[in-house]
Amino acid sequence: MADELSNVPAGLIVVPSRYDVGQTLDRLQARLGAQGIHVFARIDHAAGAKQVNLPLRPTQVLLLGNPAAGTPLMQAAQTTGIDLPLRALAYEDEAGQTWLAYNDPAYLAARHHIQGLSELIAKMRAGLDGLAHAATAE
Repeated sequence: MADELSNVPAGLIVVPSRYDVGQTLDRLQARLGAQGIHVFARIDHAAGAKQVNLPLRPTQVLLLGNPAAGTPLMQAAQTTGIDLPLRALAYEDEAGQTWLAYNDPAYLAARHHIQGLSELIAKMRAGLDGLAHAATAE
C-alpha cells in the first residue's frame, strides 16, 4: 500500500477501498445520487482495452458534478471547465488492492488561479472526502 501512495501525482487524493472496482463505484454512485450529485457517465477502461485485445486491470471512471459547485469555479476561471465535471477513478493495482482516486479541489483552484472561493473549495473537498470514505470503508 505504501508503494501506491508514494507514487500519487500532485493534486490527486487516493484512498484504499475494501471493495472491488465495480462495487466501489456502485457504492459511490449510490451515495452521489442520494446527495443530488449528477453522474454524467461511467467509463470502463478495462472493457475498452479488452475490445482491442489489450490487457488492463479493472479500471473505471465516474464523471460527476453539481452545477451549483462547478459553475462558480468556471465563472472565476473558465479554463476550469477542462477539469469539470469531476472524476472518480477506481482501479486495481498489481497486488489486487482497489483504490479510489479523485482530484483535490484545492489543487484545481490553484491550477486555474482561482481566488476568493476558499469556502466553496473546502466544502467540495470535505464532501468528496466523505463520499470517498463512505464508498470505500463502510
